[in-house]
Order: sequence, then C-alpha cells, then structure tokens
Amino acid sequence: MSILSLRPHIGISCARPHNSRQSRSTTRCFDPQNPVTSVNDASVNKTCSFRPCIDIHKGQVKQIVGSSLGGSSDNKGLVTNFASEEPAEYYASLYKQDDLPGGHIIMLGADDASREAAKKALAAYNGFMQIGGGIDPENAAEWLDTGASHVIVTSYIFQDGQLNEERLQELVKAVGKDRLVLDLSCKKHNGAYHVATDRWQKISSLAVDEQSLSKLGKSCAEFLVHGVDVEGKQSGVDEELIKLLAAQSPVPVTYAGGVSSMDDLELINRAGQGRVDVTVGSALDLFGGPISYTEVVFWHLQQRSSS
Repeated sequence: MSILSLRPHIGISCARPHNSRQSRSTTRCFDPQNPVTSVNDASVNKTCSFRPCIDIHKGQVKQIVGSSLGGSSDNKGLVTNFASEEPAEYYASLYKQDDLPGGHIIMLGADDASREAAKKALAAYNGFMQIGGGIDPENAAEWLDTGASHVIVTSYIFQDGQLNEERLQELVKAVGKDRLVLDLSCKKHNGAYHVATDRWQKISSLAVDEQSLSKLGKSCAEFLVHGVDVEGKQSGVDEELIKLLAAQSPVPVTYAGGVSSMDDLELINRAGQGRVDVTVGSALDLFGGPISYTEVVFWHLQQRSSS
C-alpha cells in the first residue's frame, strides 16, 4: 500500500476539486527523464512525504486488511475495507495530477485481471510508480519496461522462512539495486520485528534491526515496511517500528499501517525524524475512510516547503 519526495512547491494551494486542470509551478527533485533515481536520499531527507498507493485484488482496486489474505481460493476470512468502482488508472491519473511520484501499486494476487489493471495504472503515470506482487527475476525487467520506476519484492527472496541471498542477488542482477525496493513488512514475534512473507501469513527468521537493514540496504534503493499488526485497521500507527526505521535504515524507507487521522501523520513525522515517508490506504476518503485526500496532499506540500 505501500514515494519519492517533492521539493518545495511555490504558491500552491491544493484546496481545489480533483478534476481541476489548474497548472502548478513546481520544482521537483524527481527527474522525469531519469525516473529510476530515488530522490528520497536518506542522508538529506528531513521531512516526511506522502506516498500514495493502489492495491489491486482480482482486477479491482481494494483496501484489504493484509493479515486476512490467506491462501484459500474462496477468500474465506478475507476482510475488505473498500472496493472501488473506479479503475486503477483513475487513481494513477489523480496522483499524476497532484504531483505525487514514487507511490506503489500492489497486486494482491497473480491473476490476469490484476496484471492488466496494474499495466493500465502504470501507463497512466508512466515512470513514476513502483510495482509489487509476484515479482521475480523472470518478470521484473518486463514490469520496468511496462512503466514501473521500481519493482517491489518480498516473498521471492525468502525460502522456508529464511532469507535467500542467492535469490536476492539474482534480482539485483536482473534489474540493478537502484530499481529494486525490498518490502520488509513485519510483525512482532518474540519481542522483535520479523519480516512476514507469503501474504503476511508466514513469519520469517529475519529480524528487522540494524544489522539486517544495513546489510539489505546495500542491495536495494528503498525499503517499504507495513506494520502488519496494525495495517488496515485504522487503530493507530506502530510508533516503535517507525522509530526503529528512522534510526537504522540506511536507505529511504516508507511506512504503512494504522493511520487513522492527520495527527498520525504528524506522529510519523516526529517519530520518524523526517526520515520515514508514509502511505495511507483505508483511512483516505478516496478509499472510503475519514481522512481527506486533499488535506493529506496539502500536508505533504507543507512538509516539502518547510524542508
């Protein structure tokens, strides 16, 4: 549910309808001629940015409690917070209109309908969104050619609950570290955060800590981290995890999970020391939630103008 930062916008108000074609004067550090560059340099980024998302399940944009995603074909136990009547490309076009590069598209399943929907979304915001869900060395380059700025990978690099470094290096060889985002979505296990794989149903042996972040940061451009314990529940963010990521991540990192109000965005900004970006899913009014998308975009622009 899983963004590349924006530099200050000059004389901008986002208090306008979504269909407005009003032009903006912007200065961005995201080069449209070189979309593979990660502009959210962990060494210089000191403000939290909003990174939008598009989650696709069976070809439809949905917001699902990730921990309810099981392996059964009948989706028994699946908790769906929102199912959109709009296609995926509608949201990608909106993010393009509002200058929000670096968001992510996640395919919650390997079905043809989801792949087609993802391709249309990438075409609508070509070169400015990341793609995840079933990515491996065989298809990663194809997704980049389709228009993704980066590919996001989790389960492929884990085998039998262990990090498979050979598989990780296969991906680096296939697309290069600068176009690879590692999804280290995790949950508490025996007092530590451990990466959850296979639709978050399996807890791996890999703890998310200084050692693992430092090591994995050498093989990727960014991290995407969902707080699995709170994701999709709008019950508040995982402040402890955010602080850990801010202190230990050597590369840009985006946090997702539990946002329920604008106050949570401020909490992430403070706890993350401006070094952790944020994705908001179910809580946005775009997806049936209580938080105004327009207000979040305005907050994002304020963060960038103060950096």
